[in-house]
Amino acid sequence: MKHDELILRLCEGNRRYIESADAALREETALNGQRPHTIVIACSDSRVIPEQIFDASLGELFVIRVAGNVLEEHQLGSVEYAAAHLGCELVIVLGHTRCGAVAAALGGHADGFIKSITDEIAAAIGEERDPLRACEKNVLFAVDRIRAEFAAHPEIEQVSVTGAVYDVLEGSVRFLD
Repeated sequence: MKHDELILRLCEGNRRYIESADAALREETALNGQRPHTIVIACSDSRVIPEQIFDASLGELFVIRVAGNVLEEHQLGSVEYAAAHLGCELVIVLGHTRCGAVAAALGGHADGFIKSITDEIAAAIGEERDPLRACEKNVLFAVDRIRAEFAAHPEIEQVSVTGAVYDVLEGSVRFLD
């Protein structure tokens, strides 16, 4: 598709959203702020849509998406903001099956900016070669990092952190701990 066709497709989708979405809920969150209960750190993969996976409404989830669900300062800052200022009580690191970032890390085939993502995943998975187990190890690595980074922050001590893996074929979520 060409640029103009893609923009038109997006505008038509936005029109359908405006016409079909819960206008009252949109107005409520616009005027009174958001109150999400859960932070979800998910991969940018277009098949992984936390709001749909968990059947969540507008304002329920604070979603942070980055390829390979890796964590750097920007993502950690977003977690800290949502926990300390929005009152979120749960963080889920959501990996998924058939993850391209994990596959790239396993294959060692990445360059440019992508390498910063695959290097982080490679550090998390170590010598693991099984794609599903590598995905799980990558998720648990991020869970451990969040727990360690925020252990000394009493303003967000109410936050529970867990990991999960979404199966892109079945649609199911399996919590890891």
